[in-house]
Amino acid sequence: MEDKVNYAWVGGFVLVLGAALVAGVLWLAAGIGARKQYDTYQSIIKESVAGLSLDAPVKYLGVDVGKVKQIGIDPANPRQVRLLFQIENGTPIVEDTEAVLKTQGLTGIAYVELSGGSEGAAPLAPSDDNAIPMIRSKPSLSTRLETVLTTVLSSLNRMSGSLNDVFDADNRAALKATLADTATLTHALAAQQGAISAAIKDASLTAHNAAQASQRLVPAVDQLGPMIDRLTAAASEVESMAKTAAQASASAGRTAESASSGLQQLRSESLPDLQRSLAELDGLVSSLRRLTEQTENNPNSLLLGAPPRRAGPGEKAAP
Repeated sequence: MEDKVNYAWVGGFVLVLGAALVAGVLWLAAGIGARKQYDTYQSIIKESVAGLSLDAPVKYLGVDVGKVKQIGIDPANPRQVRLLFQIENGTPIVEDTEAVLKTQGLTGIAYVELSGGSEGAAPLAPSDDNAIPMIRSKPSLSTRLETVLTTVLSSLNRMSGSLNDVFDADNRAALKATLADTATLTHALAAQQGAISAAIKDASLTAHNAAQASQRLVPAVDQLGPMIDRLTAAASEVESMAKTAAQASASAGRTAESASSGLQQLRSESLPDLQRSLAELDGLVSSLRRLTEQTENNPNSLLLGAPPRRAGPGEKAAP
């Protein structure tokens, strides 16, 4: 006995269940979205936004924080694109926050990544020129790579032109001649290989003899060390003696100056008195000499005095 299955009822049940599931998901999504509050921001992108679509995610350090709500050409500059974002309230958007375009995996779907924001920076607020806060932007990775590759290719192009200028017909001929001369020199050196080997052997022998001579000179050099030290000590002693002699000479000079000053003072002050004293002493010695002679001739003169002097011719005798 076979069971009879009503496929119409089964299909209707599946459809009703699927519709109820979709309605529940939409209701939950609408309820979650109603509980979130969003702030509006804008940014100017100076490159192509190919792959970026409406409702594309806006991420802050990889976390979904909003969506792209509007994409359009900037009226002030047609080479730029103006983007409008809806970002969850409470996202730390500050004055130095930057927006950059990125692609997701291998699919090529683009989204906006927010980064930056130093500690202590002020929250981003509207300005006089922009009623909607303006988030700064920076070039995407693909744009930076394109710029670098363009620069490299330009440099390679210039280098290629320079090489073409260097290796023109005349320079190629000169280089060919130089290579030919180098080959000739190489053959000549190969022909003189024996002589070169002998010269190398002689140089090795000379170096060996020089090494032995230097080894013999090492003890002599070692003996020179103490001699140099003694000469240095003797030079120091001579220098010290020279300093002492200089000091003694200076002292002798000062002593001579003092003695000269004393002699000059003696000559100017004491010498006249000394001359007068010597003159008086000379007179006294003469008087003593006459007294001595008188005493020897007439000892009584010490008591009676000197005898009267005899009158000379034509003089009268003293009474």
